Amino acid sequence: MRNTSARLLSLLSLLQTRRDWPGGELAERLDVSARTVRRDVDRLRELGYPIAAFKGPDGGYRLDAGARLPPLLFDDDQAVALAIALRMATGAGAGAGIEEAAARALATVRQVMPARLRHRIDALEVTAVPPPGAATADSGVLTALGAAVHAREVLRFDYGDAEEPRRVEPHHLVARGGRWYLLAWDLDRADWRTFRADRMRPRTPTGPRFTPRDLPGDDVAAFVTARFRGAEAPARGAADWPCRGDVVLGLPASAVAPYARDGLVEPLTADRCRLTLGSWSWPALAAALAQFDTTVEVIGPPALKNAFAALARRFAATAGQ
Repeated sequence: MRNTSARLLSLLSLLQTRRDWPGGELAERLDVSARTVRRDVDRLRELGYPIAAFKGPDGGYRLDAGARLPPLLFDDDQAVALAIALRMATGAGAGAGIEEAAARALATVRQVMPARLRHRIDALEVTAVPPPGAATADSGVLTALGAAVHAREVLRFDYGDAEEPRRVEPHHLVARGGRWYLLAWDLDRADWRTFRADRMRPRTPTGPRFTPRDLPGDDVAAFVTARFRGAEAPARGAADWPCRGDVVLGLPASAVAPYARDGLVEPLTADRCRLTLGSWSWPALAAALAQFDTTVEVIGPPALKNAFAALARRFAATAGQ
């Protein structure tokens, strides 16, 4: 039997790979008794890992999100991928606050890496080049805008050099072409407007809660694209590409936006975002989405999901040659 420390690391690694683990299966994978698994789970809880138990035929465990960040465990490939992503974020136009935080996080991660991994990171020079015309937005502003969207609270803010503050009902925070925008209903002009986040200075406190209005066409990507082209009321699904799809990526919006070309990025949670992207064919669109190297949940249309399946068969055949 492995020593306790090695076994705890193995248990933690298993809990991080999927949501629910039956207790009996964990015991089998670790080659220990169910009682030992229970003791090891208690030890991990003492270290700050929020492990919840659930009922069932054998009972089981899941690693939940906690109120504070416990020590994290990465294998070699995950650690290298994390360091590369942080290095790219330091110059990707995500915002001064985000880029500074990414630089500090990279220094922290690199400091605790073993020498063999530091050599791999140092040997790979990455220069992130923001898209042409990209403008950074302060991370504090993006956080305030996202919070107002989520809470459905009226937002007051100063915009550019305007003397009077604006009052809006914020509906969506999106990224397009390297810039962040707020799509909102302007209360003073009684119309939909898009505002550049890098020109906004939110005021506090926020206003009362509101009931979201129906967006014309009920399609955020088509609406914002049409507004940039001067159209007033885009039809649902309107697009400049013959093939356009919606997916949810397992990455934060700030990591996706600099590489989404003319796609539309909308944050969902701290580590998930929705991306609407177009291409000249469905296989080309699927391949473009695969470049993000993360989980991809296809929202629609079915043709995009079929394209992923076709590419998977093609790649599997190629790998078997």
